[in-house]
Amino acid sequence: MSVEFLDGPTVTEFVNDTQMFEKWADEKFKSLDANGDGVLRRDKLQKRAGKFSSMEFELQSMDEIKGLYDLLFDKFDLDKSGSIKPDQFRALMKEIMLAKARGIGNSPICIILQDDSMLMGAVRRANPR
Repeated sequence: MSVEFLDGPTVTEFVNDTQMFEKWADEKFKSLDANGDGVLRRDKLQKRAGKFSSMEFELQSMDEIKGLYDLLFDKFDLDKSGSIKPDQFRALMKEIMLAKARGIGNSPICIILQDDSMLMGAVRRANPR
């Protein structure tokens, strides 16, 4: 974890950098696709969430996490196959990141980020180390 300064335009620029954003999203997808079958399934993600101990999940009940997955699959599983494909995942990540950018706004905020968090990709693009 690290303490970083971030603003909405930095996040938006990261999302608009298609090559960098898609590379990041594809890496995230692969890390979630535990069995390597090229799709994310709701039931497998929910089972996996029960094994996480990250702060993201410690702050939420399993019912809240299940509700979040239900919402995401309802919106992004367009063909209602019960799975999310890489292109659907990229669209999901783009929408989430742009919503975060709008929420952060133009003024920089100080935030603690995990190394593999969604917003850390934007920080690393803005401040390559």
